[in-house]
Amino acid sequence: MTPRFSLRQWLTIPYVALILGVAALVGALSYRTGSEVVDTLSRNLMLETVARIAQAVDRQLIGSAAVLETAFARGMTAAPRLETDLEALRSRFWAATSLHGDFDANVLYGNRAGQMVSMYREGPDRVEWRLRPSPTGPRETYVLPSIDAPLPKPTLLTPPLDPRQRPWYQRASTSNTLIWTSVYIDAVTRDLVVTRAKRVNDAAGDFQGVVATDVALHSLNSFVRSLSLSPHSVAFVIEAGGELIASSRTPNIRRGADGENTRINAAESGDPLQVAAYRHMRQAIRDNAGSFDNAHSLRFTGPGGQLVQLAFSHLRDDAGLDWFVAVAAPRSDFMQGVMANVLRTAAIGGLAALGAAGLGLLILNWLSSDLQRLTRAARLVGQGQLDEILEVRGRGTIGELASTFSEMQLRLRTDALTGLANRDWLMRCIDRRIGNGQRETDREPFAVLFIDMNRFKLINDTLGHESGDRVLIEVGARLRSATRDGDVVARYAGDEFAVLLGQVRDLAAAEKMRKHVHTCLLPPFESLAQTALREEVFGASVGLAVFPGPAHNAEELVRLADQDMYAVKTRGRD
Repeated sequence: MTPRFSLRQWLTIPYVALILGVAALVGALSYRTGSEVVDTLSRNLMLETVARIAQAVDRQLIGSAAVLETAFARGMTAAPRLETDLEALRSRFWAATSLHGDFDANVLYGNRAGQMVSMYREGPDRVEWRLRPSPTGPRETYVLPSIDAPLPKPTLLTPPLDPRQRPWYQRASTSNTLIWTSVYIDAVTRDLVVTRAKRVNDAAGDFQGVVATDVALHSLNSFVRSLSLSPHSVAFVIEAGGELIASSRTPNIRRGADGENTRINAAESGDPLQVAAYRHMRQAIRDNAGSFDNAHSLRFTGPGGQLVQLAFSHLRDDAGLDWFVAVAAPRSDFMQGVMANVLRTAAIGGLAALGAAGLGLLILNWLSSDLQRLTRAARLVGQGQLDEILEVRGRGTIGELASTFSEMQLRLRTDALTGLANRDWLMRCIDRRIGNGQRETDREPFAVLFIDMNRFKLINDTLGHESGDRVLIEVGARLRSATRDGDVVARYAGDEFAVLLGQVRDLAAAEKMRKHVHTCLLPPFESLAQTALREEVFGASVGLAVFPGPAHNAEELVRLADQDMYAVKTRGRD
C-alpha cells in the first residue's frame, strides 16, 4: 500500500536530504581551502591599507618642513628686532605659503623680544600679513593682494598675545632640530591641528626666535573616512596616548557639557571594534617593548566572539612625531571576497540547484494551482509589491497559509494603531508614482501633504498616552473622510501624518486640498469630550509638495512637504 505523506513531508524530506548533503560537501571544501586563502588575502590587504594611510599622513605633513625651510633656510639668522627684517620676511613668508597651492596655509615667527609676525593665505588673491610689534600691544593685520603691494591701512586686534608663552615656541626654543607639538583643537576652525616649528639663531649663534607652521588635519580625517576596506572594518590614526586624530567610524572631537570641544581617546570612542582593536594594539606594543620597525599584523577575538584581523604601524620622525595607524576588520568580512572559494561554492550550488529544481518540478506536479498562485504572490511581496491580491480558494493547510499570508500583507502595509497605511507603504506608493511620472505617457501631477499635530504633547502630558492614542485614531478617521478613495492616508511617525493626493490638476487644486485637510482637523476631538481638554482646539500644521517638481524620489518629496509644514508653522498660518 502506497504510504500517504502530508504536504509538509513532501516538501521537507527531499530538500532536507539534499541541503544536508550539499552543506556537508561545501562546508568541508570551504574549511579546507577558504580559511587559508582568507587569512593570506586579508592580512595582505590590511597591511596595504595601513601603508596607504601612512602615505597619506606623510603627504599631509611632509610639506611643513619645506615651508619652514623657505621661511628660514638652514643657517639663516634673525635680527633682535622684527623691524630690521620685515621686507625680507614678507617675501620669504609669501613664498613659503605658496609652496603647495593650499589655502589656509600659514607661517609665523616669534622672537625673544615677544614680537610676532605671520602670514595667512586665505585665497589666491587674499593674504593677511599680521604684525605684532609688542606682546602687549595690538596686532596689525594688512590684507595684501600681491607680494609687492603697498601696505594698506591695518586692522587692529587689541587682545595681547605673547608668542613666548605658546607651546610651539617653548619646545622649539630648547631644541636644535625640528619639533612637532601635540595635536590640538584650533580655536578658530574647531578642527584638529598640529604645529611644526624650529629654532632660529642670531649671527652669533645664540637663540633669537622660533618659526612655525600649522598643519590642519581635517583632510586626513576625510581620507580615512573615505576608505572602503570591508563592510564592518574600522581604520584610525592616534597619538601615542590614544587620542584620535582620524577615524573611519567615529568623530575625533566631542562637545562637552560646558560647550567646549574636547579630544576623544580611542578607548572611549564608543565603537566596540575600534575600542577592542586599540586595546589589543596597545597590548602588542607593550609586549614588544613599544617598538615596531615595520607594520605588524595579528588576530584577536573581538566583540560578539568574532575573529578580527588587525594591522598597525608606528609613525615616527626626527621631529618627534609619535603616531599610530591601525586597521581592523572581522575575518568574516573577507569570506565573500575569496574568488576560488566562491567559484567552488557556485559550482556546487549550481548542481544543488539543478537537483532541487528537478525534485521541485516532480513535487510541484502534485500540488494545486493555489500553491502556484501563493508562490507568485510571495515572490511579488519579496519584491516590495505588498498590494498583490491573493485569490486562493483552497482549504486545509494551503488555505490557512494563504489566509495568514494575506493578513501579513495587510500588517506590512498598515499602522497597527490607526489602521492607516504605514510610512514604508506610503514611501513605496510615492516612489511608484514618481517612477510612472518619469514616462511622458504616464505623467500625471500629484501632491504630498505632511501633517503635524499642534500641541499634541499637551494631550500626552495631561491625559496620558492612552488618550493620545485615541486622538491619533480619530485624526486618522478624519483624514480618511476628508480625502478621496484614490488617495493614500498614512501615519508617518508619532503625531505626524502624510497624505498622497493621487490626482491634482494644478497647485491651486493641491492648495484647496491642503485647506480642506487643515479645516477637518480644527474642531475639538470627540475622544476628549469627557476630559479637561474637551474644548481645546488643537489643529495641525499642513505642508505641501507637488510632483513634477524639484524632488526626484519619495524621500526628497516628503522632505519638501516637511519643510513646507515647518514654514507654515513658523508663519503661524495653521
